[in-house]
Amino acid sequence: MPDGQNTIEIKDVSFSYDIYEESSAKAPRKALDGISVSIERGSYTAILGSNGSGKSTLAKIIDILEVPDSGRVVIFGKDASDDDLFWDIRSKCCCVFQNPDNQIVGTMIEEDVAFGPENLGVPNPELRERVDKALKDVGLYELRHRETKALSGGQKQKLAIAGALAMCPDILILDEATAMLDPSSRDDFLALVEKMRIEKGLTLITITHDMAEALRCDKIVIVHKGKAVAEGAPEEIFMSEDLWKYGLKRPVKFNYAFEIARLTGNCLSKEDLKSNDALVKAVLRMLAEPGIKDPGEVDRTPRMKDDQKIIMSVNDLSYTYSNSDSKAIDSINLDIRKGEVLGIVGESGCGKTTLISHMNAIFRPVQGDVVIHTEEGDLSCKNKKDTMKIRQHVGLVFQYPEYQLFEETVYKDICYGLKKMDISKEEQKSLVEDAASKVGLTEKELDSSPFELSGGQKRRAAMAGVLVMRPDILVLDEPASGLDPKGRQEMFAIIKGLRDSGTTIILVSHNMDEAAVNCDRICLIDNGKIKAVGTPGELFIKSRAKELGITLPGITRFSLPVRAELEKLYPGIEFHGQFFDPLKEAQTVVSAVSRAGGANV
Repeated sequence: MPDGQNTIEIKDVSFSYDIYEESSAKAPRKALDGISVSIERGSYTAILGSNGSGKSTLAKIIDILEVPDSGRVVIFGKDASDDDLFWDIRSKCCCVFQNPDNQIVGTMIEEDVAFGPENLGVPNPELRERVDKALKDVGLYELRHRETKALSGGQKQKLAIAGALAMCPDILILDEATAMLDPSSRDDFLALVEKMRIEKGLTLITITHDMAEALRCDKIVIVHKGKAVAEGAPEEIFMSEDLWKYGLKRPVKFNYAFEIARLTGNCLSKEDLKSNDALVKAVLRMLAEPGIKDPGEVDRTPRMKDDQKIIMSVNDLSYTYSNSDSKAIDSINLDIRKGEVLGIVGESGCGKTTLISHMNAIFRPVQGDVVIHTEEGDLSCKNKKDTMKIRQHVGLVFQYPEYQLFEETVYKDICYGLKKMDISKEEQKSLVEDAASKVGLTEKELDSSPFELSGGQKRRAAMAGVLVMRPDILVLDEPASGLDPKGRQEMFAIIKGLRDSGTTIILVSHNMDEAAVNCDRICLIDNGKIKAVGTPGELFIKSRAKELGITLPGITRFSLPVRAELEKLYPGIEFHGQFFDPLKEAQTVVSAVSRAGGANV
């Protein structure tokens, strides 16, 4: 074949978006700055970078959703600037974006999946076969006659993915496409597209902030400020010490292994990072050296007490959507304690968002009730007269913060709720500045339009708009979704600061690693019912997790085999606790080995 027939070539591409200043004049904002990337046919490539680095713009350039200001794009030998080749390229390239609402066009599920291939002129019965197979592949076939608006966020993401699969593309671009999926659905989906890649020669490009997902790829490209600053195999990329300056970090098992290396005075090689088995062997090799020093005990004091005051009670709560025969939530009974971080986890569509929508009377209870316990007395979400008071005590930030932003400036947006209250402008200003400070918004950002903010900044602005009302309870639906690793860490630092200042946090999450590290208790929802409530240590014991059907955090899955091998090496070794933070787990294991005799085997 001629040169370039088997590659996607991005050569010296630059692209700028036009933004409008207050003067209404256009001002270009450069998203790509002379970027050059080459992707081979049939390969599996991860594109990593911080929020705003240019990753999504690069995806749009490949899919010809945007046209470069300069540079050249050639897709498998076809020049993307040739208008005669436009539809030929587009029909074989599909992109699934992070927010599925932006991609859903059909009223009914099966209609939405049929939209793409139908527009390509795919005839029946092939059209019917494609739609049915795509829906079966993502687990939505049984819901094919349901309205798209009735789906949960995770189910909508599956629908967007099904729409792409039905196109039978040569190139599939996933732009944070798994961000809203629960661990089981995410693994099933990745296994599916990876199988398609092998069987059909699919070229797979994933734009992700999930470092474990990037590990599955052949090659990683790091994009920073519109340029490709590094590329290579995962083991090469994750050896770098420069990741943090690009808003990235290593996968949790690598963080654990590098901490073991630091504590034992060792180094890891690229070969050690090539596979899970190689990394386990490297960790055991480092722990088998004599003279290991004890780094000291990790603090195991529980932060929460079982007798802490109850601040919210969910009592026998059930809810059924008008277009459904089954209950979205069924007989939920749950007490939330003052000052805790309560995680709510479960598969997509299990009822998590329905549950939290009742917590500040967005959904008014039909069966059962949600009661807020305040100093002034109890407030019932069933009672319309209590609604305004409830919303002063319970703040809710949804998955997509941009849906909560609407004013000219961030300052005005945060201040909006205060204008409904009888307080002076001076006090309003003080409260806005305090809320902005808590979430890390600068004075410059307060004066900006909320629609010019990055994804992470929008989340902070939406959170500040709720915090300014000084709620006792803050409900957060996937607060870190779509944020780069640095942004996620900053978000959870904000959450920790709020908790330490006395705010009760209810946190909906699909990320088991983050739930395990940041939550005091976790409530597992399954098919609308509570399946279990307990501390992370109680739920993420291997036998208990298997019984509950939940995915163990990544660090637990990696460290359990390490502990098992150490128990063979050191009969009677004692591990003082199990930790879900990779650095704390590494310290605990090194401490246990040191106490067991410093590797005298």
